[in-house]
Amino acid sequence: MTLNIVGIGPGSPDYITPAAKNVVMNSEVVFGSRRALELFPSARKTVVLGARDMDEKLGRAAELAIAMEVSVLSTGDPGFSGVLKPLKRIISSRGLPVRVKVVPGISSIQLCAARLLIPWDDADVITLHGRGEEGILDVIDNGRPTIILPSRNPSKTAAFLIECGLDPERRVAVCERLSYPDERVLKSTLRDVSESEFSYMSILVVL
Repeated sequence: MTLNIVGIGPGSPDYITPAAKNVVMNSEVVFGSRRALELFPSARKTVVLGARDMDEKLGRAAELAIAMEVSVLSTGDPGFSGVLKPLKRIISSRGLPVRVKVVPGISSIQLCAARLLIPWDDADVITLHGRGEEGILDVIDNGRPTIILPSRNPSKTAAFLIECGLDPERRVAVCERLSYPDERVLKSTLRDVSESEFSYMSILVVL
């Protein structure tokens, strides 16, 4: 059968693709975070993924998919700070004979670029999930906007950039809780952002 790795968009049901809905509703078991599973109340059987047991549950999903249709929900797009990478690692390390299908989704990075009218080919995109912030410094001053998916509150990343010598008055934007009713797009400076608090569901853009 199939292990479906399904991108479910930035959070709002409006950004779930018909292809994603179709695959999930035809799956016998659906794995995902609580927030992700809430988008599919009619799913047949669900398993909650948590940070503490992520690899264990992903391994279980891959093993079940040998004999049945299984979907693993990935916020945004599975290929960008999503579950595609850890699932590929688990499947390879265990030598599991499972068929994998990826259903791409709309990521918060894409929505952030749309809100700020930034063309993809005019920007650098960086994820800090699972890596240090030092990598930002290699691209931050190349004349292109830098879209950053932080691993912590954007205020901490802004403070780090100031500590590394960036002008505190450098123009930046924070896109917070994109696609939700309380979505906010703030254009400000590194200094102001470093002194503010934001939801963990935020994107930082250095302009």
